[in-house]
Amino acid sequence: MKTGLVRKAIALGALAITLANPINAAAEPAAKQLFGAIKGGSAHKAASFGSYAKGCLAGGVQLPQTGPTWQAMRLSRNRNWGHPELVDFVQDLSRKAARQRGWGGLYVGDLSQPRGGPMLTGHRSHQIGLDADIWMLPANKLNLSVNARENISSISMQRAKGAFVNNNWTRAHHEILKAAAKDRRVARIFVFPGAKVQMCKDEKGSRKWLRKIRPWWGHHYHFHVRLHCPKGVRGCVDQAPPPRGDGCQDAVDWVNNILNPKPAPPKPSKPSKPRGPLTLGDLPKQCRTVLSSR
Repeated sequence: MKTGLVRKAIALGALAITLANPINAAAEPAAKQLFGAIKGGSAHKAASFGSYAKGCLAGGVQLPQTGPTWQAMRLSRNRNWGHPELVDFVQDLSRKAARQRGWGGLYVGDLSQPRGGPMLTGHRSHQIGLDADIWMLPANKLNLSVNARENISSISMQRAKGAFVNNNWTRAHHEILKAAAKDRRVARIFVFPGAKVQMCKDEKGSRKWLRKIRPWWGHHYHFHVRLHCPKGVRGCVDQAPPPRGDGCQDAVDWVNNILNPKPAPPKPSKPSKPRGPLTLGDLPKQCRTVLSSR
């Protein structure tokens, strides 16, 4: 039996034990093992439960691997799933990206697992089907093979550890991020600080949309879009709105801290206890039903 099938069988066995003994939280396996073993969505009406970094996804749908203006990347991860609003948003944005010179659409990175939840590797967020990573690499070929999508890489936009953009940055990147930020469904977009500063310098029209563009570490090979909780969905914890204003001074402060880093604070005399992985008991109670659905 192949290693992957062994891991899946072990995870599904642990899931059966966990669901049968919901009170014994100490015996629960890591939730990432349970959610990572599921290959398809649940038989429920679409709903996001919990928060972006502690929740799950009911009734998730799969972004088709290839469309007229997009391709999903790293298909072996099986992370091209999301709430229907996220899948619809990605398709809408890809059509807008296709209008940019040199772009045929978008290369789409991780969305969520079929039923959301913690991932075996990588992200802490992306758990409720409302987060999407969009590659910075212009999608000028939309006929990539499955193998090519496993091996091709995006390109970095940063210079000086993220304080500035490099020569790969174009006005098209600005316009695609702007189109994403102006979508009412979008709560925030995370990108490296230098990109936000550059957009603040270059934008000559309305600057309201810049409020949603938030500087964050990394995010120079891709940008991360986060949607609001869909209307009418109970149990979905929305992120607090970003601070008022366009956020440009905040981005400048990030850049100044990169160029002139402050001394590291002294280490505590008693190191904090490492945080263990989330268990099913840490997630909203609806997540048990999401996992047990056939």
